[in-house]
Amino acid sequence: MTSIHHVAALAKVSIKTVSRVVNDAPNVSAELRERVQAAVRELGYRPNQSARRLAGGRSFMIAYLYSNPAPGYISGIQSGAAARCRELGYHLVVEPISPGGEERFDVLDRLVAALRPDGVLLVPPLSDDAAMLARLAELRLPCARIAGSVVGAGFNIHTPERAAGRMVADHLIAHGHRRIGIITPPAKHRSALRRVEGFRDGLAAAAVPVDESLFVDGGFTFGSGIAAGEALLALPEPPSAIFATNDDMALGVLTLAHQIGLRVPEDLSVVGFDDTPASLTSWPPLTTVRQPLEDMGRAVIDALANGPEDAPEFLFTLMERASSGPKPG
Repeated sequence: MTSIHHVAALAKVSIKTVSRVVNDAPNVSAELRERVQAAVRELGYRPNQSARRLAGGRSFMIAYLYSNPAPGYISGIQSGAAARCRELGYHLVVEPISPGGEERFDVLDRLVAALRPDGVLLVPPLSDDAAMLARLAELRLPCARIAGSVVGAGFNIHTPERAAGRMVADHLIAHGHRRIGIITPPAKHRSALRRVEGFRDGLAAAAVPVDESLFVDGGFTFGSGIAAGEALLALPEPPSAIFATNDDMALGVLTLAHQIGLRVPEDLSVVGFDDTPASLTSWPPLTTVRQPLEDMGRAVIDALANGPEDAPEFLFTLMERASSGPKPG
């Protein structure tokens, strides 16, 4: 088995220098650092994590806490975060929290007692949980958030939710739709609520009257998409298009349309949000807004492992597929 002694011999440096490079210590010249890293790569050396913890006072673990009910969103972030952790020699510890979040402090306290993670990754709605952010500050745990909209310490990736909602409105209005149903996010998802604000911006820009009966609450779940779709399509004048503010709800609307014999998009256009894998395998494939979920997951791990820099700006893209088209008739 390759040891630190083998790396030191190949790089022609001391064991102490190898240790400093492996633990990303300061005051190592670029030339020495590259020589050691080249030896590490050539030999396939994997540092002993226990030794790394003792040397650097770090656990090399990052905790990912979430209470978001949308599995496609959660898994997209997790995939990118786990891959980046692997590249950096960290481990990702994943802890789901119930929708109510009553146990979130117990979960956090157990994590700290057992593992003392080097940082915590939060996604909506926990990224807007002021009490959770305050608790992390008390514990002096670095925190990186995605789409946080409340003021809090640590790294935060701001997402262009409002602009993306406007994109969806512009897309459907350009296809002639004027009566458009909107399935809104849960109230705790403050960043996602900006998607609805952006949609309203688009209606106002096109001078399309706002009918509040077309705004129906959703729960970011497949079942809530079906229920909201039923409510919208039961209106005396049903919409010709539905914008569901996440893909799970949009897929619920697609399923409902198939069940009641509506053709998509000939009778009803459907648009989602997130571009989860299921959006591409649905029938028809779902028009949706792409969030670069894996890239966002990687970015927050970089911030926690290497120290926060300026947060990158991520663009959202409208993926036009076969579930949306011209207004019927």
